Amino acid sequence: MPEVLKAPLVVEFPFTRSLGPVQSAFLTGLRERVVLGVRTADGRVLVPPVEYDPVTAGELGDLVEVAPTGTVTTWAWNPAPRRGQPLTTPFAWVLVRLDGADTALLHALDAPGPAAVHTGMPVRIRWAGERTGAITDIACFEPHDGHRAGPTGHTGEFEDPVTGIVAAARLDYTYSPGRAQTAYINALSGRRTVGERCPSCRKVYVPPRGACPTCGVATSEQVEVGPRGTVTTFCIVNIKAKNLDIEVPYVYAHIALDGAGLALHGRIGGIPYDEVRMGLRVEPVWTEGARYPDHYRPTGEPDADYDTYKELL
Repeated sequence: MPEVLKAPLVVEFPFTRSLGPVQSAFLTGLRERVVLGVRTADGRVLVPPVEYDPVTAGELGDLVEVAPTGTVTTWAWNPAPRRGQPLTTPFAWVLVRLDGADTALLHALDAPGPAAVHTGMPVRIRWAGERTGAITDIACFEPHDGHRAGPTGHTGEFEDPVTGIVAAARLDYTYSPGRAQTAYINALSGRRTVGERCPSCRKVYVPPRGACPTCGVATSEQVEVGPRGTVTTFCIVNIKAKNLDIEVPYVYAHIALDGAGLALHGRIGGIPYDEVRMGLRVEPVWTEGARYPDHYRPTGEPDADYDTYKELL
């Protein structure tokens, strides 16, 4: 059995959100080295603050300054920090209840080792050198056996408040297409298209899934399909995609390759966009070194009869 493919993949995008008055005050306060919580209807002070009372669901807005010192309520040691975490050396994840707060804030504690960390230990905020109005304005917590600082009486009113944030969302993972799609991808490198036939309903799935989604049985019989096929349905694209060097308008179509039990999608070229039609017979066009067809073009054959592909729409 050939080796199953795998590859590292990254999904990354910036997430932009606006801030309400409570979150705006909290993040602006961090920029100014002030920690703000919010008081609930029953008198508790929540840090980080939330906009609605978790008990009554009532709107909250009574801002309360708390101290930059506090107490570790629980912790876990992180021996191997990952990219983007607060510290590059081993550290402890801690929940810290700041003095004056009734809830705990999650952040990193800079400590020489797990033996130096314990529940109940006093800590203080280590502020980042450059602050922009983000949770990273708290660089980390650090052990603190000195004076327990108190709040300064800040009202939560700031000039030039932070009104929005941009957070980078990123997911790093290793993807494996599995046995069936590995065979499909390997065949494409030889400019062949291979599907798998269901032993029950006899439908040929392209790309193969390793199992028939209709019958629920495993598939293993490989069937080469195409290379020619029939346009079943299509759409005209009029908006240019970022980083895609294709002039609009162009056509994307569902193409039923000869011998396949369902249609796959591909771009149609070699013909004016307004001449593409259902039933058009097409063939793949490969570029040098490509692992899949660049596009499909008309073969010059007569259009396929509707009855030959109506079940594949």
